[in-house]
Amino acid sequence: MKKFLLLTISLSLLPLWVAAQEVLTLDACHRKARENYPLIRRYELIDKSKEYNLSNAGKGYLPQASLSAKASYQSEVTKIPISVPGINIKGLSKDQYSATIDVTQSIWDGGAISAKKDMTTASANVEEKQLDVDMYSINDRVNQMYFGVLLLDAKLKQNDLLQDELKRNYDQISSYIEYGVANQADLDAIKVEQLKAVQNKAQLQSNRKSYLNMLAVMIGESVNDNVILQTPQGEDLISSRVNRPELELFDAQLNSLEVQKKSIKTGYMPKLGLFVTGGYGKPGLNMLENEFSPYYIGGIRLSWNFGSLYTQKNDKKLIEVNQSNVINQRETFLFNTSLETTQEQQEIQKNRELLKYDDDIISLRNNVKKAAEAKVANGTMTVLDLMREINNEDMAKQDKIQHEIELLLSIYNLKFTTNN
Repeated sequence: MKKFLLLTISLSLLPLWVAAQEVLTLDACHRKARENYPLIRRYELIDKSKEYNLSNAGKGYLPQASLSAKASYQSEVTKIPISVPGINIKGLSKDQYSATIDVTQSIWDGGAISAKKDMTTASANVEEKQLDVDMYSINDRVNQMYFGVLLLDAKLKQNDLLQDELKRNYDQISSYIEYGVANQADLDAIKVEQLKAVQNKAQLQSNRKSYLNMLAVMIGESVNDNVILQTPQGEDLISSRVNRPELELFDAQLNSLEVQKKSIKTGYMPKLGLFVTGGYGKPGLNMLENEFSPYYIGGIRLSWNFGSLYTQKNDKKLIEVNQSNVINQRETFLFNTSLETTQEQQEIQKNRELLKYDDDIISLRNNVKKAAEAKVANGTMTVLDLMREINNEDMAKQDKIQHEIELLLSIYNLKFTTNN
């Protein structure tokens, strides 16, 4: 009855214990690493910079005002070359003063403001796509650490199985000593293997802790040593099409260059605007009145600068050269990605081929080990030979573990390369 109650209590607490175990998935690690990476804050900075630049460009449609003041002294002034008896005609003073406020309002700027806005948007888009490329590389770093922990976890489980196997043989050989079939040296040989297994486990645990510490830094949160990393599914890729963010970056760069090419035209387009100038000075607009007086001038102004026509052809050619350079970079990237994809597909195929034979090898190694145990019991084989067969079986199991994890890693390396 007591045993039944203890079993019932244990089963009722099992879900709570499982819930208390920290579980991490690969997708969660990707997301947390991205959110934790300091570079992600640049997205907000790029948006703010774009907003301010667009706002500044839009203010070009507002009236533009400027204030100027001048005081001067000149050696000669304009004089009226006539003399009328009885009339004193005063000349202008050699010291002159003026203060003016100029207000201009653009009516047509040749598309310069619109082009500036387009260039601001295109430039911000290039920055964002470059940031996408930089952020995407985090996934590969997380993959290497995540699968490194998975491999070490599998090896630790196999190490526990090996230690159980060695303990079973140790107990078995101990019983043989009583009947004179084995001696203390045989027992010592097994003890050496047990110590080596314990030593190997300590090394594996240390390596696992190092990987977990690096993963914790990447995702920005503490990770318990008892954390469970969920093994991801190794499904095949449906499409081998490359969807890397680098391709979007190349498209954004080409679009930015195209916007620059269109903006060249604004350099030689006419500009039309209104202007008003108000001033106060000595003399005013009436040059014959040598007194301080206010004045104003208003009108419409057309300006047309043809200087950019001399360089527009070379400017367009230079942009076209830059576009060709981006296209070449895109082709080079796709070529290198194709090579990586082919290599990773071959790696996947290789690991699958190796896994086909691992179970048979393990089964045969197990048969050999059992036969060796029977021969040791009959006194026709040494314990050292038995240890060799046990180690051979352990190595076969470790090879299978290695191939399984390497297969998963190669699949996710291919996913990273193609972004599928």
